[in-house]
Amino acid sequence: MPVGLTQDAGWEIGVSKTLPLPVAVVWDFLMSPEGLSLWLGPGAALPAEGDAALRSLRPRDRVRLSYGETVLQVAVSPAGDGRTVLRFHQEHMESAEERERQRAHWKGVMATIVRRVGE
Repeated sequence: MPVGLTQDAGWEIGVSKTLPLPVAVVWDFLMSPEGLSLWLGPGAALPAEGDAALRSLRPRDRVRLSYGETVLQVAVSPAGDGRTVLRFHQEHMESAEERERQRAHWKGVMATIVRRVGE
C-alpha cells in the first residue's frame, strides 16, 4: 500500500511540530480568533458550520472537524519541559495528489502558527 493510504481512512496526512511553549498557551492561541483564522480560515469560529462542522472538542487536547469531504483533527500534547507537540491530521482524502496539496497547505499553516504563537 502506498505511503499515506490506509484501509480505513483512505489518503491521510499528518504534520507535527514541537513548540517551546506550554499546552495552555498553544491551545489558547489556536482557539483564539487569530489562531482559528490561521488554520480554519478568515473569520472562522467554533462550533463551525457548513464545510467545517465540529465533530468533537476536548479543551486543551484536540478538536475534530468535518472539513469538506475529509476529517481534520488538531491536537496538542505535552512534550515535557514546558513544550507542546502540535499536530494537524487530515484523513479521507481522495487521492495522492490531494494528499500532497494538503501536506503543503498544513506545513505552511504550521510555519505561520510557529511564527505567531509566541508573539
